[in-house]
Amino acid sequence: MASNSHEIVPAHLVVQAMRDNGYKNAAYAIAELIDNSIQAEATEVELLCGEQQVLLEQRQRSRIEKIAVLDNGRGMNVKDLRVALQFGNGNYLEPEKHTGIGRFGMGLPSSSISQCLRVDVWSWQNGVGNAFYTYLDLNEIKNKKITEVPEPIAKEIPDIWHKIGKGFGQSGTLVVWSQIDRCIWKKGKTIIENSEFIIGRMYRKFLETKKVSIRMAAFDLDTSKIIEEKRAFPNDPGYLMEKTSCPEPFHETAMFQEWVDKENSEMIFSINFQEEEHKVTVRFSYAKEEARQAPPGQQPGSLPHGKHAQKNIGVSIVRAGRELEMDQSLVINYDPVERWWGIEVEFPPSLDDLFGVTNNKQSARNFAELINVDIQSMLTDDQSITLFKEELKNEGDPRLPLIEVAERIQKTVKNLRNAIKQQTIGTRTQNKRHQENSAVQVATARTKKRQEEGHQGQSDQDECLPIGEREQLLEQTFTEEGLTEKQAHELAASLVNDGLKYNIQEGKLDTPAFFSVRPQGGVIVVTLNTNHPAYKNLVEVLEQDVEGVDEETLRLRLSNSLEGLKLLLCAWARYEDEQPEQRRPAAQQARADWGTIARDFLEREE
Repeated sequence: MASNSHEIVPAHLVVQAMRDNGYKNAAYAIAELIDNSIQAEATEVELLCGEQQVLLEQRQRSRIEKIAVLDNGRGMNVKDLRVALQFGNGNYLEPEKHTGIGRFGMGLPSSSISQCLRVDVWSWQNGVGNAFYTYLDLNEIKNKKITEVPEPIAKEIPDIWHKIGKGFGQSGTLVVWSQIDRCIWKKGKTIIENSEFIIGRMYRKFLETKKVSIRMAAFDLDTSKIIEEKRAFPNDPGYLMEKTSCPEPFHETAMFQEWVDKENSEMIFSINFQEEEHKVTVRFSYAKEEARQAPPGQQPGSLPHGKHAQKNIGVSIVRAGRELEMDQSLVINYDPVERWWGIEVEFPPSLDDLFGVTNNKQSARNFAELINVDIQSMLTDDQSITLFKEELKNEGDPRLPLIEVAERIQKTVKNLRNAIKQQTIGTRTQNKRHQENSAVQVATARTKKRQEEGHQGQSDQDECLPIGEREQLLEQTFTEEGLTEKQAHELAASLVNDGLKYNIQEGKLDTPAFFSVRPQGGVIVVTLNTNHPAYKNLVEVLEQDVEGVDEETLRLRLSNSLEGLKLLLCAWARYEDEQPEQRRPAAQQARADWGTIARDFLEREE
């Protein structure tokens, strides 16, 4: 039967459709409630998860029944309480009020119905005994039992929340979800474990400055027994904060250091938008050297602090002190180096329209689209970057300031990656030199055999020098190649004492050569040029940490390495092909001689 209603869109159908509103999971939906608490100047916020025993498959199991957020904020009067449960309404919709976390008037009802069928709200401004109450129930809306937010009434808060909650103040608000049907986590403890990391990161600035404290507790609804209880610690993806959720030894000290660019540790962009000036701040950081160190046979990424950093990869987009998202557009997913840098972009709510902030406050759509775009791809034929930007400026294109921010980030992240890779020069060699049947040990054995056969090399002459003199020559070479004095001393002593003939290390070389060869102290020092594309395609792709990497990605690494090897051989073939007739035989002979030694070195002993 057709409805006689003249509504453009029937409310009971709209609310059902709005359940799929894009919240990534319950933690992000809960964050909307915490936003409201912080906007209301709460200093104490509590996430309370009530479990109850239910019969499932003939067994009693504990399942989440209620999720609540309690705060000691300003509370709401009857009018504001009713408005708070209306979709698209609120007290922060006007442009002049776009100064805090709230804005869209969608947070409380939208986040709630994304996880549950019913939400009950109590709020008070003159003692908790004077609380007013109202609710939304999707079944009642669907059945058209209610067509508007019920008029708030005076109603006492159930005893269970008084027993569990510790943050009841003279004023405040309690939001309770029930009939939870869309939360992927079935236990209160699981909700807390998964929410702690995200909430700690979202509100790290508020937690660090102690503007707000967030308590999380899981409990049994029938017995009021606390199952899990903890306080949220700041989770800083830039790892510049102290006393955070990062595991030891970096739980009380910063794990990263500031990236200083032109004597500034942060970049401030002045953006003119809608005839007003606004500030956008970009901060860069990268791991301290001690964070990249690990015991022999282990990778720093496999240590607790490395695993923590792996979950914080990307560019943190922060609005009004609260993180919107961790954008991963620039992340090279298969590269473990990515976990060791941090970038934070912070902007005020007045730039919401420019950044393209979504109404669920989970992304900055416009900025995300630009951050990974190659500006060269936006140019027309024969158009310079300068001319392109000038045209955008003349046309008043709002993308221009965002393009400049994104371009600067793209350039800096390359420098960050290089700095991080430089930290491990020498350490990989030291970690590997004790491995059985390593390349340098095999090469040393094969060289001794060639020496016995009468083949002599330039480096062999220094083998007769005193041990101290050999070590001194090697130390000098290693420090020139970029190692610290301590690394150089330890490596030189180890090579001489272990009787190794070769050392393979990495470094930036000002040469087009893929590697350099320096006979010194009886050792042949081979330095792989990290600036050369062959390094990235052949060495780096194979040395990356494999922990947690899926099989398809590993296959891709091997495929890329094989492709790099083939290109390297093609490059040599072209080199021979381009030689003048009188020089070509020498190049061919060099290939044959190298092949003979390579055969000796690579041939496996049965």
